[in-house]
Amino acid sequence: MTMTTGGMEIELLNQHLLLLPQKAIYWKEEKALIAADVHLGKVGHFRKAGIAVPRDMEQDDLAVLSDLIHEHRPEKIIFLGDLFHSDMNNDWEWFAMWRRHFVKLKIILIKGNHDIIHDRHYLELDVELHKQLLVGPFLMLHHPLTEEKLETAEGYVFCGHIHPGVSLSGRARQHITLPCFAFGDKQVILPSFGKFTGKVAMRYSGNDQIYGVLKDKIIAI
Repeated sequence: MTMTTGGMEIELLNQHLLLLPQKAIYWKEEKALIAADVHLGKVGHFRKAGIAVPRDMEQDDLAVLSDLIHEHRPEKIIFLGDLFHSDMNNDWEWFAMWRRHFVKLKIILIKGNHDIIHDRHYLELDVELHKQLLVGPFLMLHHPLTEEKLETAEGYVFCGHIHPGVSLSGRARQHITLPCFAFGDKQVILPSFGKFTGKVAMRYSGNDQIYGVLKDKIIAI
């Protein structure tokens, strides 16, 4: 395990993963960024329902993705489901505009339960779609697998969906729940990338390796 500027490098199955405070992973061998649960379009979804949400939240997530691309120079991005939150709305145009800035970048979407926009819209933007995808020793999914299904999984599972958090308590009885990367023996659950998402404090087993996400660094818990 190595600390780097703005992230923490770990080794898993002879692969080198950089856990980033932007709640994504950079996989060095594959030159790939991995992110889960971006939930683009959620801002537009709530505004459409008459709920006041700042308009710039959607662009913020795309700006963070742009910064990560410029910093790490990935050849591909793997989205582990729920890239877009709902059916087509005005926020899709922001995503389409963003995509046109990175035409040489391979984008892979493992479809999640919120990814209900018709496939043709993604394909028009050259986004590759899968229900699951085996890349090297890792199996890319959206939903976590049960312990029983993990026994027969093709590879070590990368997934999202749950928006995992870890609850910490201080001496003065203060509590905080941090988003986290939750590594089990056969599966890692990534935190939700999107800013406009919640997090769920989870129970973990003694063998799990938990990495909490602070504003500008990763901490082992």
